[in-house]
Amino acid sequence: MLTCKQQVARSSDYLDGQLTFRERLLVRHHLLFCPNCRRFIKQMRLLNATLKRLPQAPPADLDATIERMLRERSGHKQRD
Repeated sequence: MLTCKQQVARSSDYLDGQLTFRERLLVRHHLLFCPNCRRFIKQMRLLNATLKRLPQAPPADLDATIERMLRERSGHKQRD
């Protein structure tokens, strides 16, 4: 059986489908008995799904948006 450290080292390859059949079995066997690593894999899946939903490139007006936010933030601090 894999240790948790070995499991974590294989997690990305496991999620990307890059492990051999034997390695996948070892990972699944470990996950069957280790709730902490199951939670870790679940978090990794959630992170991957979130990253896939992000835009590939920043918006064209990113600098203008940052400037506007900084101005608004400065205005709120002066009023307090």
